[in-house]
Amino acid sequence: MPEHGKKYMAAAKNRDIASNYQPRQALEIVKKSSFAKFDETVEVAVRLGVDPRHADQVVRGTVVLPAGTGKSVRVLVIAAGDKAREAQDAGADFVGNEFIQKIKDGWLDFDVLIATPDQMGQLGALGRVLGPRGLMPNPKAGTVTFNVGNAVRETKAGKIEFRVDKAGNVHAPIGKVSFGVEALETNFTAFMDQIVRSKPAAAKGVYVRNVSVSSTMGPGVMVDSTLYRT
Repeated sequence: MPEHGKKYMAAAKNRDIASNYQPRQALEIVKKSSFAKFDETVEVAVRLGVDPRHADQVVRGTVVLPAGTGKSVRVLVIAAGDKAREAQDAGADFVGNEFIQKIKDGWLDFDVLIATPDQMGQLGALGRVLGPRGLMPNPKAGTVTFNVGNAVRETKAGKIEFRVDKAGNVHAPIGKVSFGVEALETNFTAFMDQIVRSKPAAAKGVYVRNVSVSSTMGPGVMVDSTLYRT
């Protein structure tokens, strides 16, 4: 395992590795510990007491971060007729089913793909391209819907998708280091509330095992996970 650089080691001194902090304290330490020359993303990592190998213990969902993500999101909507006009009016960057052929030709200059259910038959053939990149529309994520206007507005406002990985961890961005601590705390709270609400009925024992926050380059800071035990 490579050793961390001097800047990281200096930043790590801002936190007590043996301590679990209140969310606001932890986020203040993350902001103070940021040292990169770019506006780092603030990320939360949650270890859950679930076994994702069982379908009834998979945790996934979406949440609209009240303070946004700090990132501009390019939205493509595959729709026709009135639904295409609705998507345009809501602020989608690219609209129309002609983009299906563009994707087949290698075009992928978008961050989120929303589609109406009647267009999904044509998109199915692109699963190998879109799936590995996390771009395939999904009803559970709200990206397969006839309510395209609302889906576009939520995505632009800061809607993120999360899913537990094979090891039982969930990672998600909750803003930028340049955000005020109040904005970060608001987003963190919204995310954790959704994680708690997403607890599978089949999950046994302690659900939220541990929680940490960090910036892209900075050290992780542990949050008191007992706050999320019901």
